[in-house]
Amino acid sequence: MRLRNLHTFLTVAKLGSFHAAATQLHASQPAISARIAALEDELGVQLFARDKSGTRLTPRGTQLLPYAERLIAISREMKAQLQDDTPKRGNLRIGIVDTLAHLWLSRLLSHWQKQHPLLAFELRSDATPYLIEQLRESELDLVLMVANEQPLPDFVIEPLCSYRQCWVGTQATAATTISDLDSLAQHPILSFPRNTRPWRYLQQLFQPLGEAAPVIHTCSSVPGLLALVEQGVGIALLPEPLVNQAIVDGRLQRIALHPAPPDLHFCCAWRLDDDRILPRLLADSARAIVAEHAKTPE
Repeated sequence: MRLRNLHTFLTVAKLGSFHAAATQLHASQPAISARIAALEDELGVQLFARDKSGTRLTPRGTQLLPYAERLIAISREMKAQLQDDTPKRGNLRIGIVDTLAHLWLSRLLSHWQKQHPLLAFELRSDATPYLIEQLRESELDLVLMVANEQPLPDFVIEPLCSYRQCWVGTQATAATTISDLDSLAQHPILSFPRNTRPWRYLQQLFQPLGEAAPVIHTCSSVPGLLALVEQGVGIALLPEPLVNQAIVDGRLQRIALHPAPPDLHFCCAWRLDDDRILPRLLADSARAIVAEHAKTPE
């Protein structure tokens, strides 16, 4: 049972409104409804009744209320106690892929600084294969990376977020007829560094074309990739949050191809033999921040 769903249940019960709860929790109303629906499915009961007079607890919802309050109180007490045991001073080395750094780093670091004001954070942005190697060699304490296709038995892996990907180019490029893989291959392709998951996907995608496969240029910097696409150097497959604003501004245009590319999944990871509570606490807070503020549907 997810504590976030219980917390949402308590907020809706207190405010008597899904809309008010969404505002207080900085989430969309559909996200609030989804959490309550998930809790109801898990418990097998209806917790709220909604009609013209508003939102009210059902008898089963009233029965759950004291248990939910108790569980949330225990969770807060546990976190407070664990955080009291974390080091007051020291360094924490965090690796992060450039996509997440571009989207979330300032918000995450600001939150972590408030949680642990005496800790010094050493931040490294790199591609996932290199972050994995640095974590394996104990050169990093926590990494936020693209989910690996292969199991990593030496690490604790917990999901962080997922983003849809889309093909984008300039309006001039998109105006050309790009309707299938063959026509897409007539353009240079821009991607993340070699051996990353997006790069490997493109290798598999274009493999059937053989010698007719396009040239794939790589760049490790998200701002660099965006600039290259906007300058018409090529077409790129990028996570939607990176390009949404550029699409709205008219600097880039979405290119619709079938089948749609797969979602890109991200995760938090730390060493299995690291018995400190701090990496887990930071990973938990990262997931909470991304879940509450991400613009893509949960």
